[in-house]
Amino acid sequence: MSRIGNNPITIPQGVTVTVDKTQVNVTGPKGTLNLNIPVQIKVEVKDDQVVVSRLSESKPTKANHGTTRAHINNMVNGVVEGYKKELEVRGTGYKASVSGDKLTVLAGYIHPVVITAPQGIQFAVAEDTKITVTGIDKTVVGQVASNIRKIRTPEPYKGKGIRYSDEVIKLKAGKTAKA
Repeated sequence: MSRIGNNPITIPQGVTVTVDKTQVNVTGPKGTLNLNIPVQIKVEVKDDQVVVSRLSESKPTKANHGTTRAHINNMVNGVVEGYKKELEVRGTGYKASVSGDKLTVLAGYIHPVVITAPQGIQFAVAEDTKITVTGIDKTVVGQVASNIRKIRTPEPYKGKGIRYSDEVIKLKAGKTAKA
């Protein structure tokens, strides 16, 4: 009994969901997203709702049931509202800038780190220290934000590095505090 997988997804106005044999296409005001349907999972559109059901009771099928429903729900929300991740750059001399689809980050290395935005992703920088990653695909937005954070992860003594805006870093005491 899947609590998440059995819930129907309501299709908002302006969004169209089409189901082929192996693929779900969601089109909305912000763009189009596609998802390959796993084996033994059935997706149907009924009365402005998307219903996901499973054709067998095997363990992998049960796992894919809720996951597929969650992915389709994220796609519907993405083409209507979009997704956004915010990051902060902290440290002396650390900053970021955007030119076109390229994000340039100065994070204490000899050279600047340049990241090119994948298709459907936009970068915005406010105050040289706040990076915003926006897009319609939740997975890609999260992965790009994670890759930016990996440039210089926050260190535990001074908190310098790149972090999510809502992330809390617990700082450690240095040597002098222990002595």
